[in-house]
Formats: sequence, C-alpha cells, structure tokens
Amino acid sequence: MNYRIGHGYDVHRLVEGRKLILGGVLIPYKTGLLGHSDADVLLHAVCDALLGAASMRDIGYHFPDKDPAYEGISSVILLKKTSELISSKGYNVSNIDVTVIAQAPKLSPYIEQMAANIAECLQIDKDQVNVKATTEEHMGFTGTGEGIAAHAVCILQK
Repeated sequence: MNYRIGHGYDVHRLVEGRKLILGGVLIPYKTGLLGHSDADVLLHAVCDALLGAASMRDIGYHFPDKDPAYEGISSVILLKKTSELISSKGYNVSNIDVTVIAQAPKLSPYIEQMAANIAECLQIDKDQVNVKATTEEHMGFTGTGEGIAAHAVCILQK
C-alpha cells in the first residue's frame, strides 16, 4: 500500500460585513472572513493538505480567485471537488487532522459539526476526522483578532 502525507495552511482576515463560516458551519460572530469564496480557512487548509498529498498543486491552482465561477462559492463544494480530484488519481483518505487558530469566537460548540461536515464531503467515517481549535494567547494577528488561520494534515492511501 502506498501512503502519502499532506499539509495545508490557510489564513484570512476578519472584517465586518461578512459571515463567519468555518468547517462549513455558520458561526454567529461580529465579523467574518474576507475572501473570494466564503473564505472558510478550515476547509481551504484541508483541500490544500489533500491536494499536496496527491501531488496536485494547491487550492488556488484548481479554484483560482480570479475566476468568477468561484466568487462567493461554498468551500463545502470546493472540498467535494477536491475529493473528486484525489479520487481520480486513485487515492483514499485515511485521516484528516485540523487545527483552527482563533482568539475568538469560542469554537468548541461547533467542532463536532465541522468534523461531521468534512467526513460527509469526503465520504469517510467521522472517526477519520479530527478538528481542534486553539488561541495564541493574544499574540500575533490571530491573537489580536485580525484574522483566523488553520493547519491541516492528512494521510492518503492508494
């Protein structure tokens, strides 16, 4: 069996007038993430981890922010399309592990739904997905509330 490891990272600025969507979950908050799509950093990091493990470049290559077709698109759709891309190369997802870095809002009430959404998009069991959140103790751009970041790692098997 062939195993491949991938890592993904994404960050977006928090701004007024946008919805905050993480892991495909709409989270009530005073600001949202700025981006061409829905700016879901969690799902973007997962997409990049999967694409990287499959040696298929990155999310910006497949879903460019200059393409109007992706303006405002749900990142749930992007993750489903990414799943199709890696499946076309014969890869199956073994597991996903994601960390969201945000000082606020508190994400613990939404973690289970985020993991369930990822599992559903990838058509894998929920126990193959782990989502966690952390703060940066008020340091850096995430700690001051300027933005939210996410790291994801995955293992693919063929």
